Amino acid sequence: MDRKLIVRYVLLILGVSIMSLGIALSLKSTLGTPPISCIPAVLCLAFPWTVGEFTIVFNALLVVFQMVLLRKITLSQLAQMLVCVLFGYMIDFNLLLIDFIHPTNYLSQWILIILGCLVMAFGLMIEVKSDITMLPGDGAVVAIAEVLHTDFGKVKPFFDITIVAIGVILALTLLGHLEGVREGTIFAAISVGFMIQFYVKLFGEKIDDYLER
Repeated sequence: MDRKLIVRYVLLILGVSIMSLGIALSLKSTLGTPPISCIPAVLCLAFPWTVGEFTIVFNALLVVFQMVLLRKITLSQLAQMLVCVLFGYMIDFNLLLIDFIHPTNYLSQWILIILGCLVMAFGLMIEVKSDITMLPGDGAVVAIAEVLHTDFGKVKPFFDITIVAIGVILALTLLGHLEGVREGTIFAAISVGFMIQFYVKLFGEKIDDYLER
């Protein structure tokens, strides 16, 4: 196998692993998670599955959604299936690693959610730079944009709002109160994109140069 391709796969696995740590930190904050994880975060509180297991199921459904919407099955979609399995189990693994973390006040909760977003954004930047595949959430946005003949950036906010709205409805219906979707979810939705841009400016060119050697 080509060395560059091996490096890209390593970057993909590394990026997804780092992202899962970011999600785990967000979960420990109890202030909510980034939009793409809020539905699994709510469901794991209502049913006896782990958040990682619900993440796998939810993301697999997003891949199926792409297949139905585009009326085709691609290698990228199949790769997304593998990525979502890794993503789900790594979230559970990282939750075990940081099980000792217990925020004691609102300030420490915010420190955790901010740290979680910073970590997740760094992982996302690495995953994107690998240029192998994408997470099913982004794949679903790409599919919708393709069908509507519009830009990814125009679809992404509406997709995130829809996911968060479903998370809120599930939380109120299943739990009777907001949990898994809170102010931290809104913060993540607004801030992660800017954090990724910051990391791209710092490390993007260096990663590209390394991959082009």
